[in-house]
Amino acid sequence: MIEAFFRKLRLAYGDAEIRRRMLFLAGSLVVFRFLAAIPIPGVNRSALASFFANNQFFGLLNIFSGGGLSRLSLVMLGVGPYITASIIMQLGTIIFPQVKDAYFEEGETGRAKFIQWSRLLTIPIAVLQGIGFLLLLESQGVIAHLGAVAFIANIGLVVGGSLLLMWIGELVTEFGIGNGVSLIILAGIMASVPSGISQAIYASTAANIPAYVAFLALALAMIYTVVIVSDAERSIPIAYARAVRGAAMSQGAATYLPIRLLQAGVIPIIFALSLLLLPQMALTMLSAAHVSFATGASLWYATFLANPWEYGAVYFLLVVLFTYFYTAVTFEPHRVAENLQKTGAFVPGVRPGHETETYISQVVNRVTLPGAAFLGLIAVAPSIIQGLTGITTLVLGGTALLIAVQVTLDLAQKIDAQVSLREY
Repeated sequence: MIEAFFRKLRLAYGDAEIRRRMLFLAGSLVVFRFLAAIPIPGVNRSALASFFANNQFFGLLNIFSGGGLSRLSLVMLGVGPYITASIIMQLGTIIFPQVKDAYFEEGETGRAKFIQWSRLLTIPIAVLQGIGFLLLLESQGVIAHLGAVAFIANIGLVVGGSLLLMWIGELVTEFGIGNGVSLIILAGIMASVPSGISQAIYASTAANIPAYVAFLALALAMIYTVVIVSDAERSIPIAYARAVRGAAMSQGAATYLPIRLLQAGVIPIIFALSLLLLPQMALTMLSAAHVSFATGASLWYATFLANPWEYGAVYFLLVVLFTYFYTAVTFEPHRVAENLQKTGAFVPGVRPGHETETYISQVVNRVTLPGAAFLGLIAVAPSIIQGLTGITTLVLGGTALLIAVQVTLDLAQKIDAQVSLREY
């Protein structure tokens, strides 16, 4: 296996096209990290460090900003607005028939239109998120009160940074290797690991060294489990009817329909984080407008987010619910059963049509339950550890670990596919 890996690596490096794509990816990530190091005006560094040290929830949001939120950089919103816009558009395929027809029926033209709508929707989402974040950080003393003109300028900077990252991510997808948006998030996660290790070592004492050793063992076990679960699938056998041509009869082919355990990927976690963030952003904006009840409600919600057990329980429940919801959005048993019937395929022992649809729905529901529970446990693992030990200096949380492993596996598969294509 090791020999095959190095052989693939030599082939990838020796091929000019693959080397060009990998260098383009590396250059794009260097540009991203450069932008992530440039802060917006008026940032109080000590207040910023204290704010993130005492708020694990915003530490999770920092994952999807690629690490830019913890520095309040030009790209502090990251690719979050674009991801949110894509999720809303996917939900629109259920709510609006026109969107569904454009995405599923019109082929490449429909997908291009779908992506363009997502880009346009990113702009108002980025503006709203920028206003909410900046008002919240001003109320916490993290950003100085610079006046209306400077506030509008900061909004323009962070919105422009988010749109620039969206553009870089799409360029990486087209001219590099892998999914550009996912790789930007991965780069932010990996960039935070060295500082996280140094902070953990600096804060460690002889008393909590066993806890950090246990964290390391738990992290290795989680990586192994995520790798196994990411590739896990339930295979539904599919057979094709025999074809009769004159006096000859050909045997029908047999294959299978894969139902992945993590059908929804990390999207339910993004859904849950967005829903948990929405009340705080709304209450912060109402507090800034001097609405009477908003200040007390904002303090109560901040206390709720700081409690690892209460916040973790709600977070877990939301992840499980959104896993089922997103699986229902993206996987349509009716469409699958219809396509199987059109191509002369069937599930052995199950009638084509409605019975096949019912059978596939039952299999998907059964497979989704353990996948949803696993996704929820991975998401709330840092909250459980914090609640049990009181230690908050975790280098890599469960959500970040899940994203890092899945994106790394996807990148390795894309490089392997490029090498295999050129081998033949």
